[in-house]
Amino acid sequence: MKKVLFASTALIATASVAAAEVRFSGYGRFGIGYLEDRGFTTTTTTASGATNTFFNEADETILVSRFRLNLDANVETDGGVEFSGRVRLQADEDASTGEANSAGLNGARFSVIYGGLRVDAGNVAGAFDNLANYYGNEPGLENFIGQYSGVDYNFLAYSSTGSGSNAVFFQYAVGDFAFGASYDQATIFQGQGVTSDADRWDISATYTFNNITAALAYGQTDSDGILDDDPSLLVLTLGAEFGDFSGTVFVADDKTEVDETDGTAWGVSAAYNVGSALTLTFAYGDGNADGDLQQYGIGALYDLGGGASLRGGIGNSDCDICDDSQLRADFGAQFNF
Repeated sequence: MKKVLFASTALIATASVAAAEVRFSGYGRFGIGYLEDRGFTTTTTTASGATNTFFNEADETILVSRFRLNLDANVETDGGVEFSGRVRLQADEDASTGEANSAGLNGARFSVIYGGLRVDAGNVAGAFDNLANYYGNEPGLENFIGQYSGVDYNFLAYSSTGSGSNAVFFQYAVGDFAFGASYDQATIFQGQGVTSDADRWDISATYTFNNITAALAYGQTDSDGILDDDPSLLVLTLGAEFGDFSGTVFVADDKTEVDETDGTAWGVSAAYNVGSALTLTFAYGDGNADGDLQQYGIGALYDLGGGASLRGGIGNSDCDICDDSQLRADFGAQFNF
């Protein structure tokens, strides 16, 4: 009787495994990175309560690296509904010191997909993080230059190395249209029993016609009376492909409710395929607020085949209230799996 029970249990377990699918994917990259005036700040407190801030210089040229492994598991019901979950294992270098960091798992994301409807829960990317052409073409091995550099609003984004926000994202696609929305029910614990709401939400709409994609997104965060108004972000992106050339345009109304960062942001990016293996990239981003980060740079990607490529870029970062601009460059290899 025990043998029959053991055999039945084993059969059920085998059937369960057969119905599920587990996939591994990701990429690895490594190379040399240069950052002008690389370093980090530390703050100390004296016995009298005074604070002192020090800048600690580090090597400007370091070994940069990243290993990313996605673990995806999914099942599909008889009715065609897909349930899936993802966790990510990632290890990067410490960009401020040049030392290596250990790998760690991030927060889990769960998904339900049926037809054109997708619902994500847990560590999710919001409407901005999922918006078509928000990131555009990012030059460099580390993608360190972006057309979005002038944006300071803190929107809901997927966390590769942390737990992320425990939120919900919805997306529905039908024909040439796609609609998205997310909601993050956040609470700030200020101590001594004092809490405040910091809920944030965003919505988006995307339309593709021929070789052009237009996308619009709006999001807002509840400041719970801390600021005069609730911070918000409105973004419009356009992307187009013309043979070997592709480009994006980015415009944003960035209402952070903080004078140094409140204003308009804009940017452009482009990519051009030179032959079958070489691609050149460019990106520029800026904003009219004193604290907005201005970035511009160029990059190149050479396809080695089999998912491997050589990548590199050079660019500059600056702002009106920054002490100095920073030159940055990198070069290395990336392999996708």
